[in-house]
Amino acid sequence: MDPVSALDEPLKKTLGPATAKVMAEHLDLHTVGDLLHHYPRRYEERGRLTPLSDLPLDEDVTVVAQVADSRIHTFNQGRGQRLEITLTDGSGRLQLVFFGRGLHKPHKELPPGSRGMFAGKVSVFNRKLQLAHPTYVPLGGSGDAEDTEEAVDAFAGKLIPIYPACKGMESWKITKAVDAVLPRAGEAVDPLPQALRAGRGFVPLPEALLKVHRPESRADIEDARTRLKWDEAFVLQVALARRRFADSQLPAVPREPVAGGVLDAFDARLPFTLTEGQRKVTAEIFADLATEHPMHRLLQGEVGSGKTLVALRAMLATVDAGGQAAMLAPTEVLAQQHHRSITEMMGELAQGGMLGGAEQATKVVLLTGSMGAAARRQALLDLVTGEAGIVIGTHALIEDKVRFHDLGLVVVDEQHRFGVEQRDALRSKGKQPPHLLVMTATPIPRTVAMTVFGDLETSVLDQLPAGRSPIASHVVPALDKPHFLARAWERVREEVGKGHQAYVVCPRIGDAEDEKAEKGGKGGTAEKAGKKGNQSAEDEAEKRPPLAVLEVAGQLRAGPLAGLAVEVLHGRMQPDDKDAVMRRFAAGEVDVLVATTVIEVGVNVPNATAMVIMDADRFGVSQLHQLRGRVGRGSAPGLCLLVTDMPEASPARARLGAVAATLDGFELSRIDLEQRREGDVLGQAQSGVRSSLRMLAVIDDEEVIAAAREEAVAVVAKDPDLTHSPELRTALDALLDTEREQYLDKG
Repeated sequence: MDPVSALDEPLKKTLGPATAKVMAEHLDLHTVGDLLHHYPRRYEERGRLTPLSDLPLDEDVTVVAQVADSRIHTFNQGRGQRLEITLTDGSGRLQLVFFGRGLHKPHKELPPGSRGMFAGKVSVFNRKLQLAHPTYVPLGGSGDAEDTEEAVDAFAGKLIPIYPACKGMESWKITKAVDAVLPRAGEAVDPLPQALRAGRGFVPLPEALLKVHRPESRADIEDARTRLKWDEAFVLQVALARRRFADSQLPAVPREPVAGGVLDAFDARLPFTLTEGQRKVTAEIFADLATEHPMHRLLQGEVGSGKTLVALRAMLATVDAGGQAAMLAPTEVLAQQHHRSITEMMGELAQGGMLGGAEQATKVVLLTGSMGAAARRQALLDLVTGEAGIVIGTHALIEDKVRFHDLGLVVVDEQHRFGVEQRDALRSKGKQPPHLLVMTATPIPRTVAMTVFGDLETSVLDQLPAGRSPIASHVVPALDKPHFLARAWERVREEVGKGHQAYVVCPRIGDAEDEKAEKGGKGGTAEKAGKKGNQSAEDEAEKRPPLAVLEVAGQLRAGPLAGLAVEVLHGRMQPDDKDAVMRRFAAGEVDVLVATTVIEVGVNVPNATAMVIMDADRFGVSQLHQLRGRVGRGSAPGLCLLVTDMPEASPARARLGAVAATLDGFELSRIDLEQRREGDVLGQAQSGVRSSLRMLAVIDDEEVIAAAREEAVAVVAKDPDLTHSPELRTALDALLDTEREQYLDKG
């Protein structure tokens, strides 16, 4: 069998269809290679017990522990029986609970003093951590002799690997499966060039796989982890380096700013001076625009740092140089907001070809999927004739019917909402590849920028313009202290009384579509869970349906905000209705806007000073930071209230506390990243990546990522097609799907 197909062999051939099905459905493991790269998350030593005090709630865990106590209790006047076993490790305790006829077997097999491996989902009952009906394997002591002997054989080494597991596929079952495929590790293709391996003293890949799964010592684990982290970092960086190299070979029309054009006229209109950061970033962008190869730059910055202004000046410079510029926004609300704010900033400079337009003016058009036929036809005509210098739109810009006269610059707003292919579809509409500026208001740690956006040069705007006001943030524990929520609505009234406006954000809409989704399955689970009668406060809060825009708006109009102008905004409204609501809110005709996250980015109403986020625990850290950035955009201080039903000791409350404690988006992005799986980081932005990071931690492994990037650039510079590195090419094929790989080849 050749080396490639050995690891590509389906697991069902080795493990059987039943085991393979569970691994595919719950662990996303399909081939021998997938299983070999399913690494242990930690290791237990035979002489040391698991720290039970740190077990995460609502997660499937595997623990090695000792039985401290075992008792059978009766209930229902003796008709029912319950076995409670207490595990200990000296620092914490964990309760196992068994019901029904099958409890006598564990009672016999797990007497006090015996040890075992136990797997299940951690829950809380009567303020005690517990596993209900866990699966287990005795490790010595009494019990079924055959099971005990098998368990001892399986875990005879000094270090016991504990794998990421799921219901029906516990860690020890994964251990047996790994044992079945581990001999294939010798056939693994090593992606690292020999010179790189030797220079850095890495163990060969087959040896690293053996050591990570069946280590003899902690040093073995360290050797394996060091090597496997490098594999992940290096192969990903090679993919990105090949893309950067291919892009650098493409021709582009230089777009140098022209004196006396629309950019100079626009700058003369500005009622303020640019910040030092805006001037520095603009210089980087203008230098890129002047080259004969396409710019590929990421512009990231804090909420309200003036990214749109910087992007607009780049678009105007492109227009002065004879080209057109397109801005791609993820939602119609954001596209309309950008169009409105840009035309307002430009004034008569945005009225090219129209009565009242300035001499140096250009035309700024909007293109969205829901526009009327006549307006859409006119916008398309303005683009193909070159009448419109700037177009702002949604995915509608990517459609085949859209043609440009001379597309010179593409600006992609909120890059994390778009995949690589989507932004490339727009870039392909230029006569030659246009320059590309990608913007994100989500601050990104350097390590993430090097991985997720590794094919782009990076500019950072970390300085807020003068006049921006501070935002005070507070957590409102509505369940623990209902009077705090009442006070929150009083604060909203006070802000409106001062002539300001407020947002109220809810996680869902609350219309017929929502009801359909709820009936589709989640409700039944919650109902069953509630009948168990042992839900914690956190469980109860999670089971309750999220608060909805339509319900909350009705309650506010009839209750605490009666008499105020309260309107709603959500994604399923008709585009004209959404635009009308935003215009009324921007004009000050609406006091309180109750909305979903459609207002998350780009919405700029300086008079809005307060925001109440309902069920704030249901939003991510970065999303909360983005939402909060909609207030405090004027001269008056901002206020953001994070309402939650989660109990004080819950991880969700800790997350909200972190958001309330700092306005530093880069610090919050680190917190956000630490709380998520690494694979999620690469998900949408690196569209086409099949296998997420398993060993590499993008927050902690900055040195590895930076070094791998350097090595990758050197390898690609010498051999862009990897002709002399077939093993590396094979690893690249495994990382990228066929469509994405073809795209990389095309550049």
